[in-house]
Amino acid sequence: MERPPKKYEEHAYVLDELPHGRPGAQRSQYHGRAVIQIVGDSYFTLLEAVPHRNASFAPGDRIYVGKKGRTKVEHILGRITYDELTSGAKAELPVALEAIIGADEARFIHFFNNSQSLTPRMHAMELIPGIGKRLMWQIIEQRERVPFDGFEDLQSRVNLTDPVRLLGRRIIKELSEEEKYQLFVRPG
Repeated sequence: MERPPKKYEEHAYVLDELPHGRPGAQRSQYHGRAVIQIVGDSYFTLLEAVPHRNASFAPGDRIYVGKKGRTKVEHILGRITYDELTSGAKAELPVALEAIIGADEARFIHFFNNSQSLTPRMHAMELIPGIGKRLMWQIIEQRERVPFDGFEDLQSRVNLTDPVRLLGRRIIKELSEEEKYQLFVRPG
């Protein structure tokens, strides 16, 4: 049986830069070197990377982290957990997620237009913080009439405040807790 190909991030957002590495990290080859903590913009993978010595970063910068042709990152150290993020990275994560969601609006509107029931009693939309049964049924009713074409359309037709922030909260929940259903984050 053939395994599906691994999914790698091509681009990521910088969450924090640690000039002397992360204390307690088990990566001896790079001990004492600068490390950046980043979140991928496709699968929301939390990663640590070693930047090129002359590269400079600011929180929120979008950088290329793909396999070939990296200009700012020397090496990807590997995946990290939400708990391994610095407090600065945790504070920056909601801002980065809102940028990712806003830049890929079609992907997330597709979720609202096409999400299905997960069980006979639970719909995928109910996993989004702030969406209960009543709001879920409003969204389903509206999307059956005419699919949503953007976040503004969604907000104007359904009483849903700030869908970008609500989606970001769901992604943080998937990153920070054991969740049975992963709607957006690539499973570990």
